[in-house]
Amino acid sequence: MSDIASVSLERPLAEIADELGHSFSEFGFGVIRDHGIPQDLIDRADALSKAFFALPEAAKLAYKLEGSGGARGYTSFGTEKAKDAEVHDLKEFWHVGRDLPEGHALAEFMAPNIWPGEVAGFEETFEDLYAAFENAGRRVLRAIALHLGLEEDYFDATIEDGNSVMRLLHYPPLGDDAPEGAIRAAAHGDINTITLLLGAEEAGLELLTKQGDWLPIDATPGALVVNIGDMLERLTNGKLRSTTHRVVNPRGDAAKRSRYSMPFFLHFRPDFIIDPLPSCAESETGNVPEPAISSHDFLLQRLREINLA
Repeated sequence: MSDIASVSLERPLAEIADELGHSFSEFGFGVIRDHGIPQDLIDRADALSKAFFALPEAAKLAYKLEGSGGARGYTSFGTEKAKDAEVHDLKEFWHVGRDLPEGHALAEFMAPNIWPGEVAGFEETFEDLYAAFENAGRRVLRAIALHLGLEEDYFDATIEDGNSVMRLLHYPPLGDDAPEGAIRAAAHGDINTITLLLGAEEAGLELLTKQGDWLPIDATPGALVVNIGDMLERLTNGKLRSTTHRVVNPRGDAAKRSRYSMPFFLHFRPDFIIDPLPSCAESETGNVPEPAISSHDFLLQRLREINLA
């Protein structure tokens, strides 16, 4: 197989499960069309994201929550650094998470959201987009379950009230003062279960193949790019790959304009135990299974490595 799968989520899942699964095994990535997130919602969210990032720096910094690891609200330019990277990424972002009712058994793991008062419609729009991302992610996981020989709804309970985070990303135009070697997002793997990305149609996103080459990812406008995160790689004992990827700096005129995107980091429940599946044993993958760990402990371990905890 030489190409990253591009499939329609409107097709019966049994028809696309293996095409998608093989792409996730080979590349760690797939492209999803007809994902059910309405285009008018995407357009609205895109406009509101741009409106927020256009606010004065002082206004944005009022929503930076110290000591939260960036889990909610604003994270300023020059904060996040990829694991083992020497310099910070050239981006700023806003996080929306799950709002749980007071007294919920998992409330200790998820802080309430905060919302910028300066941007009308922000809260309603991004609550709707969060829910739409989650529905699309659940359907992708159902296809993955079929590929792994599990019951189609296997993952439903594992992500119920999961600690999923939606990120609004802004990569500003590249200035002459960028640190030597800095790029928009340095090579990294995602921590979570799967990531669903809107806004990948602009060039720059690349994955590292098994052969050690950087492969650009092409997506049609409005499509979702989906990739496997470290948690699902660990659960499948490496059968599905959490692939190193990056966002490289553009050249020419593209370097003078901002880039925006919206990834949704779908997470297991904080109390879900990541214990490699019996169907992904060492005899199947050639990997020695990692010890069982709760998804919350795994998340904290990884956040410390990227300067967010």
